[in-house]
Amino acid sequence: MNIVIVGCGKVGMVITQQLCSEDHNITLVDENPDAIASVTGHYDAMGIVGNGVSYQTLVRAGISDCDLFIAVTDSDEKNLLACLIAGRAGGCKTIARVRNPIYSHEIEFLKSEFNLAMVINPEYTAAMEISRIFLFPSAFKIDTFSGGRIELFHFHVTEEMPICGQALSALREDILKGIIVCTIRRGEEIIIPKGNFTFMNDDNVSIAAVRKDALIFFRKLGVVKGKVKSALIAGGSTLSFYLAERLLRVGIDTTIIELDYKKCTELSEKLPSARIIHGDATDIDLLEQEEISSFSGFAALTGLDEENIMLSLYAKKNTQAKIVTKIGHLNYGSVIDALNLDSIINPQKITADYIVKFARSMSADESGDVESLYKLEDGRAEALEFRIKEESTVTGIKLKDMKVKKDVLVCSIFRNGRLIVPTGQDELMVGDSVIIVAGGGHITSIREILE
Repeated sequence: MNIVIVGCGKVGMVITQQLCSEDHNITLVDENPDAIASVTGHYDAMGIVGNGVSYQTLVRAGISDCDLFIAVTDSDEKNLLACLIAGRAGGCKTIARVRNPIYSHEIEFLKSEFNLAMVINPEYTAAMEISRIFLFPSAFKIDTFSGGRIELFHFHVTEEMPICGQALSALREDILKGIIVCTIRRGEEIIIPKGNFTFMNDDNVSIAAVRKDALIFFRKLGVVKGKVKSALIAGGSTLSFYLAERLLRVGIDTTIIELDYKKCTELSEKLPSARIIHGDATDIDLLEQEEISSFSGFAALTGLDEENIMLSLYAKKNTQAKIVTKIGHLNYGSVIDALNLDSIINPQKITADYIVKFARSMSADESGDVESLYKLEDGRAEALEFRIKEESTVTGIKLKDMKVKKDVLVCSIFRNGRLIVPTGQDELMVGDSVIIVAGGGHITSIREILE
């Protein structure tokens, strides 16, 4: 597809990286020539220096042949106006980044009035992901499918767990009942397991399950933790506001430490139930004064990766809290992995996943839609949810007779409100939501799981 992206900040760069790997034709627009040069120097994309809300600039960017237009500048209003111009001038699908909390309750109105295909809010989406982790701290990451009815839980295997050293096939009737093991990361290797797979210490595992079965599973592993009761948030950003708003709504006592007095005042007005502290979150004396060890949840959400990493390491050493760390740059993934920070959040990457899912849906055939998509293990595997809309080569045939590619696993089938853990005797049917995990490749159609 031909895709135009306005805005070459962090979000624009990550989106460009993901979409270039999907073999789309990308054109970038930004007023900063250095930003254009930086992105086009790393990725196979064209660059136009100019104002993204200028009709003439968009014409130069090829808006007349554009299939998908994405506006992710730092200004919500510019993004909305750029999408309006692009939609009317080019007739393409449009996606706008809208971050300001003032618009958070007006999204449907904005989509309708500006004829937007999607509104993305990286900070809000990241806040929802952090809140899921705080509500279910046994996992370090949780992805959702089928409107939240099925979830993908990610956790670390330790020597104390009863699955360590055991073959998957030996665990299916007891510990893994109702659980589908999707992927394992072992060092640099990504494994989509078969029955003879054996769990080892330090494996990173993802499982698909409904929450009640996941709760039973983690209880058997001996790692069930109740939801976070109190949370300390370092930094008073927009992400912090969205997270605090969500945590307070579900009954979690929330404290925010922010250095900027004006932000503290604004947060106090918007979040009267939260405790807002004016101070430096990196001040160890302040953290001890506020009894950081008493909190069961800690989120390092300042604007600097280095601060977030140091704060998380300090919290890990001095508390029993569930710790979440925001990282804006993932170029040093192996170094970050070595720090064992547990839960890492990258709002830009979350946003890119949503846009890639939408682009896949536009490229899909009529047999099924991509409902959800998550990049796993630094993009080396994917979890996708397809809604089967019509009969095809994958329907009406037992899974044991289906010639599925070796790096593809049919994880679960959601049918008539019920989760089916698939066996060789099960079949895919029209109306099913099917979750698959695939190693490598870019699947746009459910039919592509076949050899």
